[in-house]
Amino acid sequence: MNNVSNMNNLSSKSSKSSKSHPEQPTVVIVPGLRDHVPDHWQTHLAHELPRSRTVPPLERDRLSRAAQVAALHRELMDTPGPVLLVAHSAGVLTTVHWARQHRARVVGALLAAPPDFDAELPDGYPSRKELREHGWSPVPRERLPFPSIVAASRNDPLASYDRASSLAAYWGSRLVDLGPVGHLNPASGYGRWPRAMDLLSELGAMQRAFT
Repeated sequence: MNNVSNMNNLSSKSSKSSKSHPEQPTVVIVPGLRDHVPDHWQTHLAHELPRSRTVPPLERDRLSRAAQVAALHRELMDTPGPVLLVAHSAGVLTTVHWARQHRARVVGALLAAPPDFDAELPDGYPSRKELREHGWSPVPRERLPFPSIVAASRNDPLASYDRASSLAAYWGSRLVDLGPVGHLNPASGYGRWPRAMDLLSELGAMQRAFT
């Protein structure tokens, strides 16, 4: 059975094991601070999934953590039924900041390549001071109220593997070692990322055990 079929089967399995989330989850994709990128793995994933929505990039105030959290919250309020979040880069931090302030029908989250916004980033990225002024730091350390997987790179220029491992522990997430995949973006060779489907299927199993 292929991975899309596994995602389609989430609804029937979840119905039998939990009355709280009888509907098939919608995947809500949470990008980072980038523009729309046609060859990003999140874009491919959105096209491949039978039920998905994407938080649109902001036209203004893109560096504002409050504006990014508000955009995610609007998308979730417009999405009926249970939701699985798929976040990448700054979208991971948008997700964990959102979880401090709101509750919705989120039943799990795949958190890929979280950046370390408490540290100085490489040239070409916002400074630590800018990120702090725009509300991104300190990065939340509270346990997330839903099952989650942190998928971390061994050579991410935006966060060391040890830092990603620490964040996963704070958030109560299962840590998945992706090996040397850079920042898991087209500049690092991704493109399509088939493993996302496998991790989503695993997240569905975690959600059933959680409920």
